[in-house]
Amino acid sequence: MDEFLHVARERGYIHQVTDEAAMAARMKQGPLPAYVGFDCTADSLHVGHLLSIMMLRLLQKTGHRPVALLGGGTTRIGDPSFRDEARPLLTDEQISINKAGIRRTFDAFLDFTPGTGALMLDNAEWLDKLLYIPFLRDIGRHFSVNRMLTMDSVKLRLDREQPLSFLEFNYMLLQSYDFLELRRRHGVGLQMGGSDQWGNIIMGVELNRRCDGAEVFGLTTPLLTTASGAKMGKTASGAVWLNPDRLAPYDYWQFWRNAEDADVGRFLALFTELPMAEVRRLAALGGAEVNEAKKILATEATALLHGRAAAELAAETARRAFEEGQAAETLPAIATALPAAVIDLAVQAGFAASKGEARRLIRQNGLRLNDEAITDEALAVTEGDLRDGAAKLSAGKKRHVLVRPA
Repeated sequence: MDEFLHVARERGYIHQVTDEAAMAARMKQGPLPAYVGFDCTADSLHVGHLLSIMMLRLLQKTGHRPVALLGGGTTRIGDPSFRDEARPLLTDEQISINKAGIRRTFDAFLDFTPGTGALMLDNAEWLDKLLYIPFLRDIGRHFSVNRMLTMDSVKLRLDREQPLSFLEFNYMLLQSYDFLELRRRHGVGLQMGGSDQWGNIIMGVELNRRCDGAEVFGLTTPLLTTASGAKMGKTASGAVWLNPDRLAPYDYWQFWRNAEDADVGRFLALFTELPMAEVRRLAALGGAEVNEAKKILATEATALLHGRAAAELAAETARRAFEEGQAAETLPAIATALPAAVIDLAVQAGFAASKGEARRLIRQNGLRLNDEAITDEALAVTEGDLRDGAAKLSAGKKRHVLVRPA
């Protein structure tokens, strides 16, 4: 078996493959370009996208060529898969902003050396140029409406008697067309995605065969939930973003540190690059020792995204805050001129990604000054708030910084 498929199987990345034997044989012949599509619905990807990103990384590490496809065109429609209602339509300006934010995420995971490295493409390059009648004649004739109505992404919406617009109904045609264009332009022979994309991927595989007689492949990753059944990457405070301007490295570290005990082994296999022998050893730990495995998970996952130095700093900050009794002198500190608006300090400390988010944190009673809940969004920290030369600013039970005068 090709090394990519062997490692992907071993680590738990694979849910379904269209023809695994034929795909393995093709991979042994030489590098196989493969892609994953990412619609630009926000200015950062989140942990829910991470499994697909790790697949692209593994693909590159095993000698194949990854392609990250940004959905500059398909975002204008919105993927209806497993959604109860249509996605809000974004302006072209917002899509451009989101594309720029998403591009930054991939630099941590993929090598984009010109000529030989990973590719980052945008399907607006070909979708924006399509002519309606030629598209219907050349591409639409290969799709059966009867079959499209049986696809889960469509069927579930109709079964619930929830509206599905003609705009959304076209999405699977455009995603399939992406696969055709990518094979014709760049030799892409494999589309990967989450298990909810299986129907769309199959359509793309068949379109390549019907239009050009080409053999291409599809692969999906498992739909990830935590051991308690929660959707992966969602927390009480919202999505776990990958860009540092949306979520600080320390908070990203804490997300992994707070994994459920039953998830540690699986997450170590999926979201770190530790050898599987070490993963199995850590997964077997029980009792209090499982907390050490969680710290390793948090540090290794954070190092992949934010770098080793940021990961170790986050681990050390957590150790000082929790294992040394949260003694004031061990807490991280920020220096600022006083008085200073507390919402600005919350952003500076990484407790919130924006002033708006800091205000929401206050409204949820999640921000404290010197262990007292903050209720005034216009509050400023002044010299009178200092205790032994510093004020303690806290978010929730686990995040604390000292505010010192500059």
